[in-house]
Amino acid sequence: MTHIAVIGSGTMGNGIAHVFAQYGLQVSLVDISDAALTKALATIEKNLSRQVEKGFITPESKQQALAQISTFTSVPAGVANADLIVEAATENIELKLKVFKDLDAAAKPGAILASNTSSISITKIAAATQRPEKVIGMHFMNPVPVMKLVEVICGYSTDAETTAAVMALAQKIDKIPVEVNDYPGFIANRILMPMINEAICALYEGVAGVTEIDTVMKLGMAHPMGPLQLADFIGLDVCLSILQVLHDGFGNPKYAPCPLLVNMVQAGHKGVKSGSGFYRYEPGNKTLQVADRFRKK
Repeated sequence: MTHIAVIGSGTMGNGIAHVFAQYGLQVSLVDISDAALTKALATIEKNLSRQVEKGFITPESKQQALAQISTFTSVPAGVANADLIVEAATENIELKLKVFKDLDAAAKPGAILASNTSSISITKIAAATQRPEKVIGMHFMNPVPVMKLVEVICGYSTDAETTAAVMALAQKIDKIPVEVNDYPGFIANRILMPMINEAICALYEGVAGVTEIDTVMKLGMAHPMGPLQLADFIGLDVCLSILQVLHDGFGNPKYAPCPLLVNMVQAGHKGVKSGSGFYRYEPGNKTLQVADRFRKK
């Protein structure tokens, strides 16, 4: 594979494009607006510059990577020559089904269609296409240029050739692919989200405060980031969506989202992206401050 198309230029999409381009692959980055694409390229340039400053890559490598990326606001034009198309759109099943139906119609025969979904069924997504054997999950971790793991999710109809090609490509871009089967939440989020939800429940029930819960998990369990801070980083709306997928998929009450999480998302407190979650986030201020609602009186 030499030509990759990435659908969606947000945090995950631009990170995925960055990594593929850094390893010499031709990348078509597709989004609905030029403004979104301009912002994505600025982010990629900034992140590549950070790698140069840290000595991970050379200035020449940075320029070569940027030269590998082309931008498109048209799906058919952006994916026409792609060997692999990675969808990194919003975590919404209706949107993903529409995107994959459109990709199936626009992609060349034999092209692999991959989703960066963190929990939605690959089998269901594949059923929206005429090539279910060529549909697979590539769940990158955030931030993509830093995190090594890629969950490779095989749908019910994904063939062995597709799986092998994606596993090999992930290794080519210096990632560590882990093959998993298509069940709600896969592995990463099936284990992570109940932990985050339990931390929120502990806060909701008054067992301990925000700082205390995160400190216990950081110092006691050697987690680099506490579960409440991690939830803010992921996005509380994304956490809620994944828990709903788990709850609906398994029908088990242990996956039911904590009422506090539901209320926070409904109130627009979604974590880092909204400026407030369990902590407050202010531009230019890197000091972690507990959100006013959760501060001890």
